[in-house]
Amino acid sequence: MPMQPWFPDAKLGIFIHYGIYAVDGVPESWAMYTGEVSRADYLAQIDGFTAEHYDPQAWADLFARAGARYAVLTARHHDGFALWDTAYGTNNVGRDLIGPYAEALRDKGLKVGLYYSHSDWTHPDYATVRSTGAARYVNDNRLSAPPEGGEDPAAWQRYLAYRDGQVGELMDRYRPDLLWFDGEWERAEEQWGIDKLADRILAVNPQTVLNARMLSRGDYATPEQGVPITPPDGPWELCLTINDSWGYQSRDTNHKSVRQLVRYFAEAIGAGGNLLLDVGPTADGRITPEQTARLEGLGGWIAAHAEAVYGTAAGLPAGHHYGPSTLSADRRTLYLYLFDQPRETVAVRGLRSAIQRVRVVGRDAELAHRRDGGLGDVPGVTWIDAPAAADLDEYATVLAVEFDGELDLYRGTGRD
Repeated sequence: MPMQPWFPDAKLGIFIHYGIYAVDGVPESWAMYTGEVSRADYLAQIDGFTAEHYDPQAWADLFARAGARYAVLTARHHDGFALWDTAYGTNNVGRDLIGPYAEALRDKGLKVGLYYSHSDWTHPDYATVRSTGAARYVNDNRLSAPPEGGEDPAAWQRYLAYRDGQVGELMDRYRPDLLWFDGEWERAEEQWGIDKLADRILAVNPQTVLNARMLSRGDYATPEQGVPITPPDGPWELCLTINDSWGYQSRDTNHKSVRQLVRYFAEAIGAGGNLLLDVGPTADGRITPEQTARLEGLGGWIAAHAEAVYGTAAGLPAGHHYGPSTLSADRRTLYLYLFDQPRETVAVRGLRSAIQRVRVVGRDAELAHRRDGGLGDVPGVTWIDAPAAADLDEYATVLAVEFDGELDLYRGTGRD
């Protein structure tokens, strides 16, 4: 299926890592896997997972204020604890947290995404075959794989039936717009039965978007924690934490500033991607004031610069402008992002298109511009007067360069 057009147009999604790991504030699933805490202590967190202040409508309102167009909630992480009353397996939170979440998002016009891990480090049938994939190191951890000679193929088939049953429930009950898989590195694609699972999903909703951790059946790439230097081919999103943790950890106070988040966002969409920005609610269901403030700050900036965000595509390749840029759908307006106060002028190289005007987005100010130099087919440099201090944005200023036709960009090496 072709990529659903809503996804590249969304620009911002919210990732929500919510689970029992928020009770003690330990790394989600990994605290058990690495031995940071014992399996027994990790699993005992279920007793403190109250979700007593869980308010998905408040979440959806916040995400909409942030400028997001979709969200992705961890329906089940690697620890095997489901956030809905599943009929498969024994580990779940004892109530349905996903149904109200899906309903609240749709009430606000947001697309519904669900995260689901292929792996389950607490299921008795999971660690029953050894990986034949590239990440053979997983065979050394008994939560992932049995020792050599200890494989049980029949048990593995039972595990796949459990996984496929849970994914089927998610599809039948909630009809998500997007499924965000994880854990794929622990087995080879054929071991996972990816084709069968994808066919089951798409039989319910052929328009479901799948991330790249559905391997050959994925629709888009999901780099984590750093803007790629060379963007992936095709659609993609950058997955990024607000602090250093995916789930709630009270001791992690290293929050990125709103200015930093605006920069990450601009660099992602300027390279043709989305930003999937993560929050980690507390065990009782609240998104922290620190994370709330950053989402609202980012949303305020997006609202003031919406024309340069939604309905745009990747802008100029590297080398034409010192910063990211986006391009309107009709290719007649180029948006230049300025993170710092420019001195005297803003330079753009390689523009062949005739400029009608340059203005500061969100302000009434128009800026003078001129072009000098150039030889034959090689255009000169376009110089745009720097905005006045009063027209600069606190986080990032955006200039709209309007052409009399579509963008025409020189990409050659110059005259010898």
